Amino acid sequence: MTALAKVLSDSGVITWRNVMNVRRNPEWLLGATLFPIMFVLMFAYVFGGAIGGPGGDSVEYREFLIAGIFAQTVAFNSSYTVIGFANDLQKGIIDRFRSLPMSRFAVIVGRTTADQVLSVVVLVVMSACGLLIGWRIRGSFLDAVLGYLMILLFAFALSWVGAYIGLITPSVEVANSAGLIWMFPLTFISSAFVPQESLPGVLGTIADWNPFTAAVNATRDLFGNVSPAGWPPPSGWPAENAALYAIVSSVAIIAIFAPLATARYRRVASK
Repeated sequence: MTALAKVLSDSGVITWRNVMNVRRNPEWLLGATLFPIMFVLMFAYVFGGAIGGPGGDSVEYREFLIAGIFAQTVAFNSSYTVIGFANDLQKGIIDRFRSLPMSRFAVIVGRTTADQVLSVVVLVVMSACGLLIGWRIRGSFLDAVLGYLMILLFAFALSWVGAYIGLITPSVEVANSAGLIWMFPLTFISSAFVPQESLPGVLGTIADWNPFTAAVNATRDLFGNVSPAGWPPPSGWPAENAALYAIVSSVAIIAIFAPLATARYRRVASK
């Protein structure tokens, strides 16, 4: 086998192994779906009026909300990458992988790919939830497919961040916190729930250039979901080129963290 074929083959085996772990631990899937469903219901029916003003609880706001919930859901799913690696390290699974004639890079690719499978399942559930509260895709079928692919590309990029964090955390207990703590500023200082123009000063600038904002705005544009009436439309280069900026940011994140995670795995596996 060529080196690439070996990596792909080994990655497929590891991906299958990790997917089976989710099947044997259904509480992972349950947690990955119930949490975003609660966010949808809270922001659509509890906080919607306060956030969006008089029309905040309207269908317009719910359509605005769903793309942000999609992005937040797949972003938080990267915490499973963190916990998965920390768990394998603690239980000695990484040591077993080290003893096998397999590609070390495949272990990381297999984990991140398996988490994309989880993200696809969760997006299906969240789409059904969105449809139930009045969300609709206003764009074409191709635009809808591209919107989902945009979200999954961003999720894949964040899973490499999760892989690196998981490989540097000393225990599963630490991984539970480390996998989530950086997600809150990433997802809330953005346009996920409110227009970035409503954030004051420095927070607004951070939100404008936040890759998460770009992914959300690009997905909204592809789905044809506009801001509620009376809200300021997003402006500035990142907003006007949201799809391009989201893709470039995702590729840059992978380019930075894939080598870091691979180098860290080699150090861990060589101990």
